[in-house]
Amino acid sequence: MEKTAHIENQIQYVTNFQDFISASFYGKMNAICWNRELVGDFSEIVRKLEFNENIAELHPKDLLQLELSEQGQLAREILLNDLKTLKALGASPTLNLIKYYDRDDSYPFFPTDVYSFHVDRAPIPVNTILCTYYGESSEIIPNSQAQQKIRIPEIREELKKIYQGAEEDFESFLSENFFDLHYLAMPEAQPIKLGLGNVYRLAIEHPKSKVLPCVHRAPKEKNGQKRLLLIC
Repeated sequence: MEKTAHIENQIQYVTNFQDFISASFYGKMNAICWNRELVGDFSEIVRKLEFNENIAELHPKDLLQLELSEQGQLAREILLNDLKTLKALGASPTLNLIKYYDRDDSYPFFPTDVYSFHVDRAPIPVNTILCTYYGESSEIIPNSQAQQKIRIPEIREELKKIYQGAEEDFESFLSENFFDLHYLAMPEAQPIKLGLGNVYRLAIEHPKSKVLPCVHRAPKEKNGQKRLLLIC
């Protein structure tokens, strides 16, 4: 029951795109989910796209040139429509086919890559929008189940050892290097998988935000399995 309560507090579920766009964050709720069932064969699209990079950005022309079965065509239509709909709202959606993200090993005790639980930040009021169509989906956790890493004494001391500036500028150093965006899941934390096909709006950190930013991370990919992800 405790996990259900956390989910209800954090996520607002809607059933259509208009409600997804118009719903507002409030209280502990910092994630909005348009819950939908995908139709079509997205695995066919993934199989037929060839690329050498770890991450490839897909454009409509890349999708349109594929010879697909009827189920593959249904999947393609959803991808094209999602891109078109979000662009019409003024967003800048990116469709990525991902083998894996680069790992950050600059500081072994403090990775700042997307596999680490983190929040997003911007100087203006925007949201992060995510949808996984194929592969492992992203995860979020309630803010009450995460601790900002720079507030953990042992980690803070290690960061001070690599910092070379004046004491009064230490907080700026943490922000400029994005250390302040990363979180550690508490032992009792129960990450919530966002699932396939669901479109999520996640609150981010910005000056006018009335809620805490949503703590999330990219999943560790299964061996040899790519991810098809829309993000903006």
